[in-house]
Amino acid sequence: MPRTTQHDDEEALAECEDVLGYRFQNPTLLREALTHASGANHRLVSNERMEFLGDAILGAVVCDLLYRRFPDFLEGEMTRIKSIVVSRRTCAKISERLGIDDFLLIGKGMGSHVQTPSSMMADVFESLIGAIYLDGGMEAARPFILRHIGPEIDAVADGQGGVNHKSHLQQVAQRQFGETPIYQLLDEKGPDHSKCFKIAARIGGACYAPAWGRNKKDAEQNAALNALCQIAGEPLPYESD
Repeated sequence: MPRTTQHDDEEALAECEDVLGYRFQNPTLLREALTHASGANHRLVSNERMEFLGDAILGAVVCDLLYRRFPDFLEGEMTRIKSIVVSRRTCAKISERLGIDDFLLIGKGMGSHVQTPSSMMADVFESLIGAIYLDGGMEAARPFILRHIGPEIDAVADGQGGVNHKSHLQQVAQRQFGETPIYQLLDEKGPDHSKCFKIAARIGGACYAPAWGRNKKDAEQNAALNALCQIAGEPLPYESD
């Protein structure tokens, strides 16, 4: 279970530093990064300001990395990769993998949650980036970001990264709407030997943002990811036109 403010002690902070692989010169910054607004005496001492800073630093480091690592990629492809790897889903996944929920300082009313909300897990990853930056500058923040985001970039750049978005969408659709997604071909272009396809995912009466693909399989995967992001209220990774 996540710790409440009663467990805000040096031992817990040191354990969190071990998990992060970074030692703070000023542990107060780490404590603030872990403090949700519900567990703070005032919102100015919660992690909201650090989350704002960390989000900007994360985006800047990822853009710099994409620009240098993929000199042949156009702006649209770099934007697509960035939108996925800095998404709240990815940030939450990294926090969950590190077990950061064990160190969150939250209010008693939220401490009864069986599972920490993914939105909170995404926020704390960004606030930790902000805290590391404030403590050690970009020299400390950049390696931390690359260690956790680098593999995500490689997975997306290589294709689907082993992720079956259609399968994930089917699980979400059945769980939330009691429906099975279908895929609708909206357009195609190019010569017969090199066609591109535009496909949209439909769930019940709802049609989600379409996506292009080099073949129907890729287009369906891209359309499924668009639908997942749209359902979650996140930016679309694939523009249809």
